[in-house]
Amino acid sequence: MDMTSFSVSVQMFSFVFFLLVLGTANGDVSYSFPEEMKRGSVIGNIAKDLGLDVSRLSSRKARMDIEVNGMRFCGINLNTGDLTVTERIDREDICEKKASCVIKQELVLENPLELHRFILNIQDINDNSPLFKQNVIKLEIRESADKGSRYLLDEAHDADIGVNSVQSYILQNNNHFLLNVVTRENGRKYGELVMNKELDREQQKEVTLILTAVDGGTPPRSGTVVIHVTVLDANDNAPVFSQAVYKVSLPENSPVDTVVVTVSATDADEGQNGKVIYEFSRMSGIATELFNIDQKSGEIKVKGPVDFEEEVKYELLIEGKDGSGLSSGTRVIIQITDVNDNTPIIIIKSLNSPVPENASPGTEVGIINVQDRDSENNGQPRLLFDGAVAIPSAYLPPNYAEVEGAGTLRSAYNYDAYLTTGSRTSDFKFVRSYNEGTMTADLTLKNTQSAFNDLEGLDAEILHLKSGTKNCM
Repeated sequence: MDMTSFSVSVQMFSFVFFLLVLGTANGDVSYSFPEEMKRGSVIGNIAKDLGLDVSRLSSRKARMDIEVNGMRFCGINLNTGDLTVTERIDREDICEKKASCVIKQELVLENPLELHRFILNIQDINDNSPLFKQNVIKLEIRESADKGSRYLLDEAHDADIGVNSVQSYILQNNNHFLLNVVTRENGRKYGELVMNKELDREQQKEVTLILTAVDGGTPPRSGTVVIHVTVLDANDNAPVFSQAVYKVSLPENSPVDTVVVTVSATDADEGQNGKVIYEFSRMSGIATELFNIDQKSGEIKVKGPVDFEEEVKYELLIEGKDGSGLSSGTRVIIQITDVNDNTPIIIIKSLNSPVPENASPGTEVGIINVQDRDSENNGQPRLLFDGAVAIPSAYLPPNYAEVEGAGTLRSAYNYDAYLTTGSRTSDFKFVRSYNEGTMTADLTLKNTQSAFNDLEGLDAEILHLKSGTKNCM
C-alpha cells in the first residue's frame, strides 16, 4: 500500500482532569492515520506538537507508557521527536465493527515529571471482501406461492466499516425472482428474494441463482453465494407472526435461562401444515451465541454472557415454518441496559517517593490514572483522599474529576471542600484551617435529611463516600 498519501491530522483537546497540576501537560494531541502502516512509518512529530525541547528528550527519559491492555503501538525517536509505528495496527482486530477506533497512549518525561496523553485515530482501509457464511443458500418454495412473496437470504459480512462494508447486492438475471435489499437499524444490509413470476413444479423442479455482495471501497470488493430453490407442491397458508417487530429491554449480566421475550405465529392450515416451528434466521449472527429459542413455544432465553460494554443492542431475525416448509419472518430488537458492574481501576503511573520534608507547595509527587468501563453515571469515577496521608489537605474544586483523567496532587494549607452530586452542583461547603481539629458545615445551601445522612462518615482527617452514592469530596 502506498502510505505517502495518508494525511495525519493533529487536533488539541482540553485535558480530561487534573489530580495534580502538571507544568506543561496541558492538552491532548490526536493523530489520524490508516491501519496497516509499515513499522517505522512516521505518524507525526509529537515533540513539536507538544512544544517539547527535542535536545532534552533523552535526558528527560522520554518514553511511551503502556496502557491497561499492555499494548504499545508507537514509539518516539529521541533524536527527532518523531512518533513512529512500532506494531502492526489492524483496525478490525483492535476495534472490530466500532464506528470509531481510538487508541489512547501516554508520553512520560522526567526532571520535571510530566505526562502527556495523546490519541491515535485508526482509519479503516478496504482490505476485506464480503463473505457469506455458507457456499449455498437452500430454499424450499411452494409452487402455489403468490407473486410478491418474500424469502430471507443470508447476509454477507465484511470486517471493514462504513463505505468499505457491504453496500449492495446483485441478483443474477432470471425469470422468477427479483431482489429487494433491506437496510437494518445498524446500517447493515441483507437481501430478500421476491417472487415475480409463479413457479410451476411440473415445468421446473429446481432453480439455481447467483447472489453477489459488493462493498463500497475503491476499487470495490465482492463475494458470491449460490441460491438453490427447490419447488414444492402447494401449501395454502404460511405462518403469520403477531408482531412485525418485537422490542424489549434486557439488563446486562442477566443469568442464563432468563426469558427475554416470546414470539408467536399462527398458521391457518390444519395438521402438520398448521404447526409452526420457530428458529433463528441465518442472519442473526453472533446474537445466536447469546440467546436461544424454543422451537415449539417461541420463547427466547439468555444462554450466554450479555455485556453492555461489548454491545448495546442485538437484532434477531426469527423464522416461523410450518410442516410443509412455508415460512415467514419477524424481528426481535433487544436493547441491553447498563448496570454498575465494573470497578474503577486506579493506576499509579509514576511516584516520587520519598518526598523531601522541605518540598514546597505545588511540587509534583505522582501521576494517577483512573478508568471505568461502565457508561454515563456508572462510569464517572470520583477520587477520595485519605486524610491520614502526612500532607496538607488537597484543594478539590467541584468539577475536578472526569473519566480516564490524569493530573497532579497539589498541596494547600487552607481549603474549601465541596460535597457534589451527579449533576455537579454543590450542596454543602466545608471550611477548615490547616491545623484545626474539627470541620464545620455551612448548611445554608441545602438542608435535607438525605444531605445530613451524607455527613455521617465525616471526621477531622478523612472524608468518606457513603456506599451507594455518587458523591465525592
